[in-house]
Amino acid sequence: MCGGFTCSKNALTALNILYILVAFILIGVAVYGQASAKVTDLPIVGGILACGVFLILISILGLIGAIKHHQVLLFFYMLILFLLFLVQFSVACACLAFNSEQQHQLAEQGWKTMNPNIKQEMMQMFDCCDHDVHDDTITTTISSVTVLPEFQCQAACCNGTPECSKCPHCMDKFQNTINYAFKLCGGIGLFFSFTEFLGVWLTVRYRNQKDPRANPSAFL
Repeated sequence: MCGGFTCSKNALTALNILYILVAFILIGVAVYGQASAKVTDLPIVGGILACGVFLILISILGLIGAIKHHQVLLFFYMLILFLLFLVQFSVACACLAFNSEQQHQLAEQGWKTMNPNIKQEMMQMFDCCDHDVHDDTITTTISSVTVLPEFQCQAACCNGTPECSKCPHCMDKFQNTINYAFKLCGGIGLFFSFTEFLGVWLTVRYRNQKDPRANPSAFL
């Protein structure tokens, strides 16, 4: 009968196996988000990565508690899983709440602190040029900008010349990439956070059920 002790035990065991798979998905998405936004570190995306690693450890604890019907393990599993749900839900919402202006500031801050050699690699990778990082008086609205010789853009769109007016601005391309990384990590993190809340509810229900094979006088 579904809803009984055996059904709850099997459901909780299966859910923890699912959590392990979810954890690997979160880790993979977070790593991809960090790699796709090489221009800057994304600490919020790093939070999703940490949640994925922590979820693997919690899932192992939950598997042991579910198989043995261990009251103490199930209690701490339930408590930690609920805290993880709150953290992952908050981090995912923060990823989705980042607006375009904040993403631009984040990209600009990371770009200004980046090594010049890495900047050249990024400009070649994204096929773009940096029009204002070396001259604070130049803005992104200027259509034709001459890059200083010592920082000459090596992107393909420049054709080896210092005049790079036809090249798109790197900040625009970086912002699109960072926006995609935030939305991807936030969406997946938010979706899977609700499965953790389901795990908390199922654990509470399972802890209050008596094992029919156990001693009838044993503590529930």
